Amino acid sequence: MSESETNGDEVGAEAANEVVEHVALSDPEFKKELAQVIPHLRAFGRSLSGNRDLADDLVQETLMKAWAARQRFQAGTNMRAWTFIILRNLYLSQMRRARFKGEWDDLVADKILAAPASQDRHVELGDMQRALLHLPQPQREALILVGAGGFAYEEAAEICGVAVGTIKSRVARGRVALETILGDGSLPSRRTHSNEPGMTALDTIMGEVESLSRDRG
Repeated sequence: MSESETNGDEVGAEAANEVVEHVALSDPEFKKELAQVIPHLRAFGRSLSGNRDLADDLVQETLMKAWAARQRFQAGTNMRAWTFIILRNLYLSQMRRARFKGEWDDLVADKILAAPASQDRHVELGDMQRALLHLPQPQREALILVGAGGFAYEEAAEICGVAVGTIKSRVARGRVALETILGDGSLPSRRTHSNEPGMTALDTIMGEVESLSRDRG
């Protein structure tokens, strides 16, 4: 066999391997995996936007886009990370179109502060949610993904389209900012709370990252 024929066979084998490497899920399998990430999508959407209705709209559009692109999803990869990328892109696109980034954060904070007391199941968690809304959007989403979502730094970096070091920096700065907001009393509140409960919520939401990654990955 000539060298050109050998090379041709090798190229053909490589091409065949590339085709085989991509394995799409069947429609029932895809539906099952997609359904399992819906609660995570809703939590991520609400954490980013601070608004239940907007989050539900984002989730619905994310599900439709994911379904339309189901043949491009690689079986065995992280469905949650893949759909989080879709939702995040939709959210940022909507913010750019509406040009409401700064105004939206203020509006959301006002709505949360005006919530009836009977809806405060855990006041310290409400403080945490309001504090998150005061962070810059990149720091907020990094903390949500790594701290509350249980994503590894590498996964969060892929979702946000940035370097791993950038995510680590955003998480570190975000945690410092949250501790400052919750610790110095600069967060407006309808009630007066000690700093201790706020820090307990911070530890609860932001702690045990490795454990969350193993449980939810």
